[in-house]
Amino acid sequence: MQAPPAAEWPFRYPLIPELPSGPVVLRADGVDAAFPDHQTNSTRLVTTQRAYLEAEWSAALEKHGAAWLLMPGSSYTEPGARPAEPDKNASLTALARAFRLSDPVERLKHCIAALGAGRIAAALVATASACMEVNDFEAAARDLDDAIAIAPDWPAVHFERGKLWLRLDDMVKASESFQAAASRLPRFAPAWANLGATLGELDRPAEALTAFEHALAEEPGNPQALNNVGVVRRELGRLNESEAAFREVIRRLPDLAFGHYNLGHTLFLQGRFQAALSAYAEGQARDAEKNPVQASRLALCKVATGDGAGALRDLQRATSALPGEYRRQLLADTSAILWALVTQHPELTAWQPVHAWLTDELRVKS
Repeated sequence: MQAPPAAEWPFRYPLIPELPSGPVVLRADGVDAAFPDHQTNSTRLVTTQRAYLEAEWSAALEKHGAAWLLMPGSSYTEPGARPAEPDKNASLTALARAFRLSDPVERLKHCIAALGAGRIAAALVATASACMEVNDFEAAARDLDDAIAIAPDWPAVHFERGKLWLRLDDMVKASESFQAAASRLPRFAPAWANLGATLGELDRPAEALTAFEHALAEEPGNPQALNNVGVVRRELGRLNESEAAFREVIRRLPDLAFGHYNLGHTLFLQGRFQAALSAYAEGQARDAEKNPVQASRLALCKVATGDGAGALRDLQRATSALPGEYRRQLLADTSAILWALVTQHPELTAWQPVHAWLTDELRVKS
């Protein structure tokens, strides 16, 4: 049987048509039309994203049993293919057009017009995303709350609500929304990843790790998922597992500076200072911006390996042009880490000149 037109997928609820019993071949043509990406202001309606729509289709087909989804890249009609029943909701076409516009204000106007045909869940979610794009958070919240009341089991509406809570800096409610989305669509890795991030912000690292590991299970080769797992394992003191995750990140993305930096930090915490020095140096070599925080960590590695003079040069070079308050905070953080390092490793030498310089700089600025 023929799937609904792909351009309408982001704006259909439910997305999946009722399927007959028994094995089914479900034909979908021109599926790239389902993924418009013209929104601005770092906004992207979740139902326009390939990962979300694929997770929705997979979940529906798994429930159905023996079914297959064929997704050719170009549109054509196979003789004898049975088309889906025409959708009577005129707002589908209007919303599909709206999300192919480049002007966010025009997009919002079209979405509001589509709501005139009925405040259905899909139109409300699409309009809420358009509202978030122009920073109208009050209207977005109203539309999403109405959509949740209509379609409480739809993962997309909870995911979009979580994104809005993030914009409003409410991590508790954001985590609740992402949990609701993840529990309703477990194959959608970004729901788990966002849940993990919000739980991390709430200082709930064990729960964050569980969420990140769910995301990694769905996307085993995703470097960002691996990186998240590595960071939280490090926070929990599971340094060997953290190291393994970061080494896999580097294997997959050898030019990612922060993969090397994160590995360096984990090795530093293990007391493997020479290896940490090498990892930080690799990160700096790949870091076009020469992150000053990471440069200070490289300097501390040099202290730990006995190169106090090199450490001092690196610190002076990395911090000389920084704005005053930021520079002071970075120097204070570096001084605190240096003192902790020397306390734990009293056998270290060559740290005194660095300590003296940091003390003088912080005294001058106080």
